[in-house]
Amino acid sequence: MRNNLKEAVTINKRKLSRWMFVSFLFLLALTGINSTMIRPRADLKKIIINGYSQGTTYQVTYYAADSIVSQKQTDSLLAGLDRSVSLYLPTSLICQFNRSARGIAIDEPFLVLVKKAMEVNRNTNGCVDITVKPLVDAWGFGVKKPDSFPDAARVKSILKNVGPDKIWLQGHFLHKKYPQVQIDLNGIAQGYAADLLGNLLESRHIYNYMTEIGGELRIRGHKPNGDPFKVGIEAVDGNDIMPSPLRKTITPGDGAVTTSGNYRKHLEAGGKQISHIMDPKTGYPIQNEMISVTVWAKDAITADGYDNGFMTMGLKQTLLFLARRTDMGAYIIYKKTDGAIADTVTNGFKGYHPN
Repeated sequence: MRNNLKEAVTINKRKLSRWMFVSFLFLLALTGINSTMIRPRADLKKIIINGYSQGTTYQVTYYAADSIVSQKQTDSLLAGLDRSVSLYLPTSLICQFNRSARGIAIDEPFLVLVKKAMEVNRNTNGCVDITVKPLVDAWGFGVKKPDSFPDAARVKSILKNVGPDKIWLQGHFLHKKYPQVQIDLNGIAQGYAADLLGNLLESRHIYNYMTEIGGELRIRGHKPNGDPFKVGIEAVDGNDIMPSPLRKTITPGDGAVTTSGNYRKHLEAGGKQISHIMDPKTGYPIQNEMISVTVWAKDAITADGYDNGFMTMGLKQTLLFLARRTDMGAYIIYKKTDGAIADTVTNGFKGYHPN
C-alpha cells in the first residue's frame, strides 16, 4: 500500500510538472513572448545606425542578438517621409500643397502630422500654427533668405494668410482658403520621424532602443545590464547664445524627449537676437523670457508638437498648462527680470534628478 501511494504521488508530480510546463508555454503564447525576448541579455549586441535626413543627422541605437534593422531600412523610411513633408524637396507633397491654388490630396504621414498640429493649435490657444511658413520665410529662416526683414505693413499683409481657419481637412484632401496660404511642418516632423524609427524597431521585436533625429528622441527599454538610457540637456551661457556644458542629465525611461530653444537658431538685428520661432498671432519672432524648453511626453510627435508652443506661451502660461498633467512635462531654462539664468521643472517631467 505504501509503495502504491508513493508511486501515485510520483505520477501526480509528473502530471503537475507537465501541466506547469504546458501552462508556461501557453502563457508565452498569450503574452507574445518568444525565444528571442527571453534570451540572456549577455547575448545582445549594441547596434548603431547613423544617417542623414530632413536636413539633419539621425542616429538609431538598439540592442539585439543580430543586426535586425539595417541602415537601408531606416534611410528608406525617412526618405518616404521626406517625399511627403520636406520643404527642401521641391517634388514633396508639402511643396506641391504650398504651390497649389486650393489644396491637394495628401498621404498618411502628412495627414497624421496635420491632424496633430491642429490638435496642438487648439490646445495652445493658437500658439502653434503650421500656416506660419510665409512668416518664417519673411524673417529669414526659410529655404531662401530675404534681403531684409519685413516692415509692419509687410507683416500685416502676411498675417492675412496665417491662421487655423486657412486650412481644413476633408478625408485625405487638405484644403486651403487662399492660394498664398503655405504650411511648415518642420516644428513637428522630426519628432514624428523619431516615432517612426521606433515603430520600425518594434515591428522587428526590438524593445530596447533610442532613436534620435535633429536632437529629438524616442526611447524604450534599457541597456542589457539594466541601466537606463541617459539624456543630456544643454545649458547656455549668460548671453543665451552658445551651448555650455550639459546642465542636466536625465533618465526619462519609456517615452520621448524633445527640445526647443533660441540659442541655436537665431539671427542678429540691431544688436538683438531674432528668434526662429514665430508668434502666429503677432507675426513677429517671439520675445519673452524663455531660453529653452525640454519636453517629455509618451511619444515624440506630441513632445515636438508642444515644445515650440511652450516657447511662445512663455513661462507663466506654460507652468499653468502643465501644472496638473502627468502625461507631459517640461524642464525650462529662462531669463529672470534681472538677467540671471534660471531653470524650473514641472511634475510630469520624467527622469529628472535635482542636484
